[in-house]
Amino acid sequence: MAALSFYRRWGLIAILAMAALPCFAGEVAVLKNGFSIQHERKAVIGDVTRLYVKADKSSFVDVPTSEIDHFEAAPDLPTTTAASAASGVARVPSPIAAQNTKAATLSFPARPVADLNQVVNDASDRYRLDPDLVTSVIKAESAFNAHAVSPKGARGLMQLMPGTASQLGVPNAFDPQANVEGGTKYLRELLERYNFDLVKALAAYNAGPERVERFGGVPPYYETRVYVARIVKDFNKKKAAEQKAAGAKKPAASGNTAAKTRATPARPGSNPKLQAKTSAPTNSE
Repeated sequence: MAALSFYRRWGLIAILAMAALPCFAGEVAVLKNGFSIQHERKAVIGDVTRLYVKADKSSFVDVPTSEIDHFEAAPDLPTTTAASAASGVARVPSPIAAQNTKAATLSFPARPVADLNQVVNDASDRYRLDPDLVTSVIKAESAFNAHAVSPKGARGLMQLMPGTASQLGVPNAFDPQANVEGGTKYLRELLERYNFDLVKALAAYNAGPERVERFGGVPPYYETRVYVARIVKDFNKKKAAEQKAAGAKKPAASGNTAAKTRATPARPGSNPKLQAKTSAPTNSE
């Protein structure tokens, strides 16, 4: 009996140890707002769960753990999306595709699920922005809550004010896809307005272009300064992980790597997405 008790005890310890390890299999995190995020690995860091959408950890999304409803096994990808999976782009079949895919229907029963990565990637492709930048803005604006409403009335994932949403052609700011589409378009317009100065564009997104122009830069508002620093810090963290993953393939850049806060458009013939080069402003959170 003592030997049996010993094996049971160590068996329980082994199970608990395995449960504490990061996830290495394809999974889908289903958020409380109905979104899902397909990922290869996950790790809990403080009060957030880091979802690695690429196996080499070069791209990830930090989601407040409290916003995650549960995890599910990732559905089998159709052959047509195998290339996307190999490239690390997380894709979950759309609700329409799910109706025609038995595996997807079984994985997501009676729930309209939209993959946040796909929504962000599609909008970023259209407006030539880095999807990591858009995701960092969403995180700072709403913490991925599609139903968020600010005290001033901003709504949805990218917190669009009713007037701004109307100008951008977004009739329902609580529609996640329309909200991300409008917010990404607005962010691109602001970048072009400020000659791809990312810090000014983010400050304008938060405080309004008129205040940025009045003060000739980031307004002296604590909220805006913390907002800009938070997004730049989060975005830089993702780019650092991406560069680290690619470090073995490319030689390290030499010279001074001081803070750069200007986002430059892609050169002709290169990746059409915005190539943003930033580091956090001197003010801290």
